[in-house]
Amino acid sequence: MKPFSGRGAGLPRVPSRLARAAAILASFVVVAALPACGTSRSGLGAACQPAPAGATDHAPPVRVLARAADAGSGDIFITPQGCGYPSGPEIISSTGKVIWFHALPTGEFASDFRTQTYEGRPVLTWFQGSGLNGTDYIYNDRYQQIATVRAADGDLTDFHEFLITPWNTALILADAFGTANLTSMGGPADQKVFDGIVQEIDIRTGRVLFQWDSADHVPYRDSHEPLPASASAPWDWFHINAVHLDTDGNLLINSRYTWTTYKVDRHTGEIMWELGGRQSTFRLTAARGQALDSAGEIFAFQHDPEAIGSGEYTFFDDESDGSTTLLAHSRVVTVKLDLTTRVATLVKSVGQPEGLVTSAEGSAQTTSNGDLFVGWGELSYISEFSPSGRLLFSAELPPGVGSYRAYLLPWHPAG
Repeated sequence: MKPFSGRGAGLPRVPSRLARAAAILASFVVVAALPACGTSRSGLGAACQPAPAGATDHAPPVRVLARAADAGSGDIFITPQGCGYPSGPEIISSTGKVIWFHALPTGEFASDFRTQTYEGRPVLTWFQGSGLNGTDYIYNDRYQQIATVRAADGDLTDFHEFLITPWNTALILADAFGTANLTSMGGPADQKVFDGIVQEIDIRTGRVLFQWDSADHVPYRDSHEPLPASASAPWDWFHINAVHLDTDGNLLINSRYTWTTYKVDRHTGEIMWELGGRQSTFRLTAARGQALDSAGEIFAFQHDPEAIGSGEYTFFDDESDGSTTLLAHSRVVTVKLDLTTRVATLVKSVGQPEGLVTSAEGSAQTTSNGDLFVGWGELSYISEFSPSGRLLFSAELPPGVGSYRAYLLPWHPAG
């Protein structure tokens, strides 16, 4: 296996993790947290309702709106955040009852909480941190910490993804601060940039087994994110938000701001294909009854690419970043790829049940029985749909409280 890909020329590293974090925090705001109390959010149309006084260690309530008899079984895994409620990994039942909640200190938040398998045993995993940096945690089935994972090489551990592979390594995301010459695209010669990194980490030793850097493989001109007013303000041109395994063991890497999912060779780091964006490998089409967005894309500002087999993939399709909206509502799309003809077809879509659009976050999980379990990100809703698109389950958090992702998973704690 190739250990890691080198960084692009002209992108010097900040030598110290602390120095880089201080520099970024001083000049750059990342969508890592939901808006503060009293602010309205895209698509919700209502300001958040502050947490009750004294609710410093209680999870925000989850109200079940509907549940069909044939809804999927399992527990719901979320990381509530917003409006003065404490953030933290939380497990709730299908009736909204809190099974376990780990309240974090004020100023910290959690994301990507789920069950996984590590060394043959079920574990709980999540990201925990503040601002732009944090730590990935592994707990056993007795709710005891057994391991942590952090980005190597001084990079900032990103909150979007913590995936344990079948071979017991960790796939994580990281962020790096650099400088780029953008004169070829009408920008400054010394633009500060924020690059997306994928690292495969040996969990026991922390050693980097593989590294992929967006700046080495994707041109800056592919971004849909406008340049900042000042060259000293870091440009979040790529905004990496997912790394998953395709059915053949290679990587699916997602960029929110290039509107592209990249299939990447896990050994060489080379891009095998691109779906969406300015250099799509595929011609984009829509099946009967389906529609591309106003930019002619299948998705935009998307999250959570998942391979479901037979050349099909699901994506959480935000369709908005809060300032640009390409479709009236967010949705989950299913895409069929034909590698021979290089045609990508939108074959199915499920819209947000309340007809809302979210400007950040979101996830779509195909469960073991074929249902689709959806966390609507910055919006306060969680849904489950049958393969035909029938709504089986609906729940909501308090207005102004969301969860980066939501999962429906089996969990059997010891004792």
